[in-house]
Amino acid sequence: MAIITIEQLPAWLADGRTLAGLDLGDKTIGVAVSDRGFAFAHPRPVIMRKKFSLDAAVLLALLKKENVGAVAIGLPINMDGSEGPRAQKSRAFVRNMAQLSDLPFVFWDERLSTVAAERTLIEMDFSRAKRAGKIDSAAAAFILQGVLDRLQSLDSGDRTELGGQAEPGPTDDA
Repeated sequence: MAIITIEQLPAWLADGRTLAGLDLGDKTIGVAVSDRGFAFAHPRPVIMRKKFSLDAAVLLALLKKENVGAVAIGLPINMDGSEGPRAQKSRAFVRNMAQLSDLPFVFWDERLSTVAAERTLIEMDFSRAKRAGKIDSAAAAFILQGVLDRLQSLDSGDRTELGGQAEPGPTDDA
């Protein structure tokens, strides 16, 4: 498993692979998956957290079923740009997943993604109880959509096209 940059993502998404987005919470893992055209993020049911080995097994089965080639995970950076305990939990989760999977991860600044997701669910007239069950997957969709939008905005001269034939390779990231 590698931690990669967003610019390196296209090389991992060849051959009909999709991209997943994760919003890591204490009680749930929000999941979203891209379409094959990398235009839209689609929320999936949340994974209720129990213990890491069980959570990882459920997540990896879902990622395999969805033909995921890489995973974008929200990095909860503080508003001042610093990383606190929640960001460290996300980094630890990725380190632990590296023991179980070769899928590459890219970190994505998730500041305000949950706020945006909640506002959207309120606008859709979801009750408080229904929002509670969907907020993490909606936040994962916001994270993933941000990554997809960024991929679309990259200059084609600076990267291979999505689905191109570039060979993926591991990189180091602190």
